[in-house]
Amino acid sequence: MPDPDASVVAPLRIHQREALEALADAWRDDAQPRAWVVLPPGAGKTRVGIEAVAAEVREHPDTRAVVLAPNTAIQSQWIAEARATGLDASDDKALTSTLTCLTYQSLAVFDSEAADDDDSVQSVVDRLHPNGVALFERIRSQPRLVLVLDECHHLLEVWGRLLAELLEAVDRAHVLALTATPPESLVGEQRALVDRLFGTIRYRVSVPAVVKEGHLAPFDELVWLTTPTPTEEDWLTTEAVRFTELTTLLTTPGFGTVGFYAWLTARFVEPVPATVTWAALAEREPELCDAALRMHHAGLLALPAGARLREEHRHAPTADDWVRLLGDWLLRHVAESDDPADAEVLATVRAALPSVGYQWTRRGVRRGRSTVDRVLARSYAKPGAAAQIIASEHAALGERARVLVLCDHERASATVPVTLDGVQDAEAGSALAALEVLLADPSTAVLHPTLVTGSVVAAAEPTLHDLVAFVASRDPELAARLRVEGGSSVATCSSGWTSRTWVAHVTAYLEAGRTQVLVGTRGLLGEGWNARSVSTLIDLTTATTLTAVVQTRGRALRTDPSWPDKVATNWTVVCVSEAHPKGDNDWVRLVRKHQGFHGIDADGDIVDGVAHIDASFSPFAPPPVASFDALNARMLVTAADRDAIREAWQVGEPYDDVTLASLRVRAASPTLVPVEKVVTVVPAAPTWRLGPEGLITSVPLPDTSWRTPVALAAGTAGASAAATVAGPWALLAAGGLGALATLGQAVVTGRDHTSVLTSWVRAQVALTSGTPPLEAVAAAVADGLLAAGLTSVGSPALAIDVHPGGEYRFRLVGTEADAEVFATALDEAIGPVGAPRYVVSRYTAASLPDRPIRTRRGARAALRAARATGEVWHPVPTVLGRNATLAGHYLAAWRTWVGEGRLLAAAKPEGAGVVAAVSGEDPFAATTVMRRTWS
Repeated sequence: MPDPDASVVAPLRIHQREALEALADAWRDDAQPRAWVVLPPGAGKTRVGIEAVAAEVREHPDTRAVVLAPNTAIQSQWIAEARATGLDASDDKALTSTLTCLTYQSLAVFDSEAADDDDSVQSVVDRLHPNGVALFERIRSQPRLVLVLDECHHLLEVWGRLLAELLEAVDRAHVLALTATPPESLVGEQRALVDRLFGTIRYRVSVPAVVKEGHLAPFDELVWLTTPTPTEEDWLTTEAVRFTELTTLLTTPGFGTVGFYAWLTARFVEPVPATVTWAALAEREPELCDAALRMHHAGLLALPAGARLREEHRHAPTADDWVRLLGDWLLRHVAESDDPADAEVLATVRAALPSVGYQWTRRGVRRGRSTVDRVLARSYAKPGAAAQIIASEHAALGERARVLVLCDHERASATVPVTLDGVQDAEAGSALAALEVLLADPSTAVLHPTLVTGSVVAAAEPTLHDLVAFVASRDPELAARLRVEGGSSVATCSSGWTSRTWVAHVTAYLEAGRTQVLVGTRGLLGEGWNARSVSTLIDLTTATTLTAVVQTRGRALRTDPSWPDKVATNWTVVCVSEAHPKGDNDWVRLVRKHQGFHGIDADGDIVDGVAHIDASFSPFAPPPVASFDALNARMLVTAADRDAIREAWQVGEPYDDVTLASLRVRAASPTLVPVEKVVTVVPAAPTWRLGPEGLITSVPLPDTSWRTPVALAAGTAGASAAATVAGPWALLAAGGLGALATLGQAVVTGRDHTSVLTSWVRAQVALTSGTPPLEAVAAAVADGLLAAGLTSVGSPALAIDVHPGGEYRFRLVGTEADAEVFATALDEAIGPVGAPRYVVSRYTAASLPDRPIRTRRGARAALRAARATGEVWHPVPTVLGRNATLAGHYLAAWRTWVGEGRLLAAAKPEGAGVVAAVSGEDPFAATTVMRRTWS
């Protein structure tokens, strides 16, 4: 619908000005006539396009602009806003107006006869209906043309080849492709087509940046976790029996000539590292190896040598894991066997696979239709959850509450699987079913919930009569044609108007507060639909593409001039069952929805992935059902505190609009003392070095002159309250070690200095037995990458925070590429030794004779005589291990930040021996999680 404020031309926003400047640079002297601009929903893409056209018209009055839009709602927005800015605009296909806005469909009208004769048609244009050909020719023949492709991601779906031919035909035209779809969501042929048609992105801005500027509402992403209804849960339990029986049967001796677990051992444990390294096997068969590691986590398989359990492996194997491994067993052994025992195994497994949505074929296991997924996606528990969310939002916001409930479809398919008879009917999961639940619940019925789709307007009968009265105040002639048809619970008002008309009126009805809950479909109330007062989105859809997610969330993020402090909440309802191996399907959908989509987490960081919803959420497994009530309660509390959400976004504060990969690390034995709040750590080189020449320290010897007694140094006390900590080696948390290590700062009195000097030397030696701080390794990685020319910044650009509980967060603040390569390299550097090309060592555990030290000269001699008794090996990150030169840069940085050590190549005998001896060793025993943080 047209923007109600379109008649008032607002000042350009910062990102709109920047986009226009980028366009002007691209189009200057026709250097880059095609430009691709990425702006999120609500950021004003239409205004950018209109201003770009207006600038061309001012420069060349004979310019004609053609805008292609995906639907009539967006088409109307373009025409209304263009007219408001003074441009002559219409939808006339004669192209007589300065700006003509058409839909993609109006151009892509195909001749049915030509479409049937694909062999004789080489061009897509040749398949157009004569009307489409005529329009194509009118566009092509314009002497000076600006072609705007709004929401250009649509051209990738249907009209890609046609528009490619159009762009070739108007090769001298200025082309502007506008989209809200982040380019990273495009893959394969889609990305190749966009690169070919438009080249590189001329300008882009992210959702968080526009929120920071105050042009989108601050928001929070929330989830409501529910379980299926009792009837649905009983059905899932019954459906799971066959697969559960199969997994139990796999442990039975004699089930197959080679048992399933024996097969897993033979495939993933025994060959490593005898015939293949784990790294090579994981690179060749990543999904199978990931599944095998989850089997290890469940105690069902030994850990292969050199394997490391990452975040994605630390949960029970999923049904998909079982199926992948079973498929490997069947395909490589069972199906090839002539033994009757194996034939029986194949028949048993084959019969059980459909219960988890798979089937056996001659080529192996293939995914089939999953009735289980249908039950979860369309569970009747979901609209009930929506009712609870709406009631809570209304309690928090009162008359301000405007809730949008989005579903996939108005009515579900009329065909219901026979197996679901009595479990779910044809309306399960539909918008109509959601409306019925909201009307039946007293807490939501009072908000006059209304349904609007492409074919019907529905609500309680009194609400529809009120809607007709509302329409009468805007268009009496239209209202006179409307008829309300009553029903037992739901009435309709679909006579006398069409969706093109009723969407605008129902939207205005919502904005006026006459209804506070609008239920609809993503197709109609998604892209191009605007209602600035929407405070809450409840997502009941199954769409998981980043395009769909960005467009859906964009409905609630519009700012509202009448509500300057508006804060939006975006809820996703997720149904999870522990009664079935595939009961996490809906959770997997939630994870996909949040991949690449940024939200604010509990620490105020803006990150992508489900962790921004709740820090406890893993993308690899849902939380236990027993925790759902507590989690939902926590979400309701968060949603109610709109002020806290706004404050966390820090609207108006400076930003860089970059997304940097970060590594979150939890060490088995944190080297820092516990912290009560976030502590920023600044790396510093160690005060000592242990090598072949002995132990060297920069800490001064105790002053043994005759002096007045002075108190000893306080060591490391008080670190928990610090905001910034300098010097990682000063923060070793081991009993009184910190105080002893700083004895050099104290003044010692008395004739007998033996005990003081001996204690001081012993303290320096004890330092060599600890694990180096993670921040020291991070600094070595950063400087090694910089010296190797692999990043543009080094250790001074490190951002290192320690959070309560001991979790480290490492980020290299440079380009996005810098951050990505650093996070990956650090993850490998602190990981176990697998099959690296190079390994680097550090000398440890200095030893010296156990005798008293009486003089300062004796203390120095003792340190020189100290010798390492251990040598710990660490992998050189892959990116720095490609050749000896790169590895040498890492060794130099390692010696600066971590300590003396050697570098060995695994391809040489000594290095091969070391790698074989230490393969699988994990000095840091750290668990890591990769995240992408916006700043």
